Parts: sequence; C-alpha cells; structure tokens
Amino acid sequence: MNIHVPRGTEDLLPEATRKWQVIEERLNHLAQLYNYKEIRTPIFERTELFQRGVGDTTDIVQKEMYTFEDRGGRSLTLRPEGTASVARAYVQHKIHGSPDQPTKLYYMGPMFRYERPQQGRTRQFTQFGIEAIGSASPAIDAEVMAFAMDCYQALGLKSLKLVLNSLGDQESRQAHRNALIEHFKPVKDELCQDCQSRLEKNPLRLLDCKVDQDHDAMKTAPSILDHLNEESSTYFEEVKRHLDEMEIPYVVDDTLVRGLDYYTHTAFEIMSEAEGFGSITTLSGGGRYSGLIEELGGPSISGIGFALSIERLIMALDAEEIELEQDESVDAYVIAIGQESKYKASDIVYKLRKNGIKVDQDYLDKKVKGQFKAADRLSATYAIILGEEELEQGVANVKNLKTGDQKTIEFDQMTDEIKAGF
Repeated sequence: MNIHVPRGTEDLLPEATRKWQVIEERLNHLAQLYNYKEIRTPIFERTELFQRGVGDTTDIVQKEMYTFEDRGGRSLTLRPEGTASVARAYVQHKIHGSPDQPTKLYYMGPMFRYERPQQGRTRQFTQFGIEAIGSASPAIDAEVMAFAMDCYQALGLKSLKLVLNSLGDQESRQAHRNALIEHFKPVKDELCQDCQSRLEKNPLRLLDCKVDQDHDAMKTAPSILDHLNEESSTYFEEVKRHLDEMEIPYVVDDTLVRGLDYYTHTAFEIMSEAEGFGSITTLSGGGRYSGLIEELGGPSISGIGFALSIERLIMALDAEEIELEQDESVDAYVIAIGQESKYKASDIVYKLRKNGIKVDQDYLDKKVKGQFKAADRLSATYAIILGEEELEQGVANVKNLKTGDQKTIEFDQMTDEIKAGF
C-alpha cells in the first residue's frame, strides 16, 4: 500500500527548501531592519479564540477551520491565521505593560484551512506576518504597508500593486452597515445562500462574495468612503499622506474588504500584476483592528498587521521569472584512498566543520574517480586527497579545483590553509 501526503498538503524536497530558506532569511532580515521581534505561538489553540477573534460570520470560522476535541473534551482548532494567536499571547503575557510601545512582533509558520486546493492555495500553508500593537498612529499604518511592499521588492518583484481602503471606526461602519442592508434587502432573494445569511449578520462581507460579484446590486452598493465620519476621514487622509511622503504608489478601492471581522480603519492588499500569475491576484493583505485586544480580555488599544503566504510569493517569483541565488556548493571534499585513510578522513571532516568550513566526504566506497566526480557535482572548491603514503607523513594533498593549484598540507595546518585559500 502506497501512502501519500493528505490532499491539500505537499512535501518540500531539498531543491525546494533551499529557495524557502533564502526567502525566510530575507524576511527575517527585513523584520530586524524594521525592529520587529519574533513571536512563536502554538499551532493549535482553543476554538473559542478564533470564534471570538476572527468572527463567527466569517468563512474561515464557518467553513474552513480544522477543529477537533482532545481527550479532555476541549474543542481545539489548528490555527487558520496568525493575528488572533498573537493577540491572545499579547493579552495573556501582559505585553501591554512593557514601556516599549508599540509592541512590534513578527511570526512565520504553518496555518491550516479546509478549502479547495488550487495553485498557490493549500490546506496547510505558510504565513509570514507582523503585528504592531499599542499605537493608533496613521504613521505606523504606513510603516506596515511599506514593510509589506518591501517583503516582495527585497526579493526582486516589480509587478506589484498596493490597494487600500478605509473601513472607518465603529460609528462609520454602523452607518455603512445600515446603508448596505437597505440597499441589498430588495434583491435578497437573488443572492446566494451565504449572502442571504450575511445580510443581517455582517453585510460588509457581501462585497467580498465571489458568487454574486457580477450582480448589478454589487456594482451600485453604497461606498464606505461616503459614510466615514470626520475622524475616520481625517485618519485615512493622514495614512495616504504618509505613503505619499514615502513615494509608495497606491490605489484606493472602496470595495476592498478583508475576510476577518476585527478590521477597522485601514485595510489593504498587495496584488501581483505579473502576466500569467493567475486569476487570483492577491498576494497578501492586512489592516488595522480596534477591539480585538479588548475582546480577548486586554485593554482598549488597537493594532495593525499583515500576513503573506510564502507559497503565493513563490508563485509571483515564478511569474516574473526571478531566480533566487542558492549556493549549494561545499568548500572542500575529502577523497580517501584505502581503509585507514577513511578513518582519518572522518577526523579531518569533523575538525573542518568545527571551524566553520563546509565539507563532505564519500560514504559509498567509491573509487577515486567516482569521488572526484562527487566533488565536482557539489562544486567543491578544494579536494583534500588522502592516501596511505600521505597518512604516514601526516599530510594531505589539497587541490584547488577552480584553479588547478595543488599543495601538500600538514594535518594540523589544514584549517588555517583552507580558510586562507592558500
């Protein structure tokens, strides 16, 4: 019986994981530049966290969560997104008490959603995300969007579009909510079942419906921008002013909504405009949330964040035909001739590695010619050749495979000579 990976998951083999490591290294470095510190939360949480934090009316909670009972009868869920877990940790550990505010955190790890697998969307996927909690400044909204754009630009992507909108404060959202209900009520029966259910519970979610997106009522739906109160309108203008000062281009789209209930004020997405990327162009998204921390038992403070899928990032790289530099070569390869030499080879390899030199050796008892071929396949800079005669003299013949230069080196000088490049 052949056992394969579950549907919606995949194995990342070494030729793929090296690309992932390059991406992860760049994202980690970028987080350091922006002064965000890493947080790691559990892969599963109490189901209530996502019901309260993400929202009962969202597709994620209603349709996509992997939920199970443990042996104690507690309902647990594999995390479908990162913000709720970070917010829970922020409250539980009273991070709001730190004098260093806002708290700037980043995370990277697997998320799980039960949805139809398709290109760039899997049931287990990897997110990189940031959260800046404890400031209601428009400047940090702009910083988060700049960070999000940098994540792609640092890897060479160019065909990008930043789209933003304001969802307003609670007063503005309520006014817009009422207007949406009045607008869609007359055509309720023409909408899909999900939209009919959402109309009273969360009408904003109608604007994100893929089934009814071409309905005439969608095209004439009331704009949130027409229902922003003075405070919300001023906030949005200040966010745009910061982006303008940084010369970060953007497009305002008043139909942009996010799929999670906790968003207020700024909402944004980054899209790929690369030819051949696919019909679903969104690469990442995020926005401000006011009320999430309080809902989870913390103080009344707001935050802003975003998350990107590394799988979709890789799709964008492929669409723009960007190859990430991946150095898989070794510094040296030890070629041992004879059994006694093999023992010494293990010693040489171990000591070189202890001194930061990337080195390998033969483990298949290959002939000398086969060992040289192995060194060539690994793009080794040096071949360290060790036979019985060299073993007796306490030396090895070291050949620079790039230049052809060769030198006899004593064992206790090997590390220094290899590092110096003789």
